Amino acid sequence: MDLETVSAEDFGASLKGFGLNVLVTDVKRTAAFLETVFSLTAHRLSADFAILSHGRNLLQLHADSTYHSNPLLGLLPENPPRGAGLEIRLYECDPEKAAAKCEAAGGTLLQAPTNKPHGLREAYILCQDGYAWVPSRPLTSEDTRP
Repeated sequence: MDLETVSAEDFGASLKGFGLNVLVTDVKRTAAFLETVFSLTAHRLSADFAILSHGRNLLQLHADSTYHSNPLLGLLPENPPRGAGLEIRLYECDPEKAAAKCEAAGGTLLQAPTNKPHGLREAYILCQDGYAWVPSRPLTSEDTRP
């Protein structure tokens, strides 16, 4: 499927398994942030919508205005953070590289890259809408040396 030209109907019908759709105040700004900090790739980028890919995984960004008749819109806070309690995890994404780029791209480094007991090295980064993005990679033997 060509993510640049696929119709909305064909794209929607192709989705399987688990999906992630993030409502944001500025689609282009958030897409640029995700491309810069996490090396995601944006497709079909417009002011209202974007498909982003991370390896074989897809996520969608929708502008608030596209949810005009959706019941979720009334629950969104006017000011961030929006995603309290939600971690958007990006596996196989270097936390050091992401942490080094986040502030220049408009994000906030909530937690520097840290070795975790569940076998991952991860950082916590907030985007401008307040969603927590967590780049992570498996710990290596060098990470676990005393």
